[in-house]
Amino acid sequence: MAKILIVEDDKSINTLIKKNLELVGHNCVPVFDGDAANEEIEKCDFDLILLDIMLPGKDGFQVIQQLTQEIPVIFLTARDGVGDKVRGLNLGAHDYMVKPFEMLELQARVEAVLRRTRKTDDYFTLGEVTVCMISRVIWYKGSIIDFTPQEFNLIEALIKNRNIALSREKLLNIAWGFDYLGETRTVDVHIHTIRKKLGWENVVRTVYKLGYRLEVPR
Repeated sequence: MAKILIVEDDKSINTLIKKNLELVGHNCVPVFDGDAANEEIEKCDFDLILLDIMLPGKDGFQVIQQLTQEIPVIFLTARDGVGDKVRGLNLGAHDYMVKPFEMLELQARVEAVLRRTRKTDDYFTLGEVTVCMISRVIWYKGSIIDFTPQEFNLIEALIKNRNIALSREKLLNIAWGFDYLGETRTVDVHIHTIRKKLGWENVVRTVYKLGYRLEVPR
């Protein structure tokens, strides 16, 4: 997965972002001011930077202006003015998120930026299952397994949010879309099919009174 620099001076927010992104397999480096951010960028190759604007030392705008290599940036900030958003995007940021935000939305935007910059993994492997995210092909025990487009969407949602408990409603929103008007029961039916086809009975866990979680060794 990706190596991500988190530049956020609020330690509780920094820790929360790091914990959630590492749950889905990313490698995160936390720093708490703009000067430390530039130092880390010089030392390491990052796939993505999550960057606050209001920082001790150099602010986020100065940090992005001083980048000497092309690294995608997502601004995470409480500054919600149009002028700040325009300035951030004009400086080269790939996205701009205003606090507070949901962690699932942050994960989705991280994945979207990584896909656009070709820094996301094309393949996911777990045991005897290999999933090609680009061609939407799944192999189990060396054979290609047929899935409907909707079943693949659900598998993709579980993979991208692995080790995170997702409610049935959240899975409907991610895999079916926000305009889906069907019942949550359809999630259970699709999960049953996925477990059976891939031998994932002990991998896709039922979370009591909530939904499901794809368990992947860290």
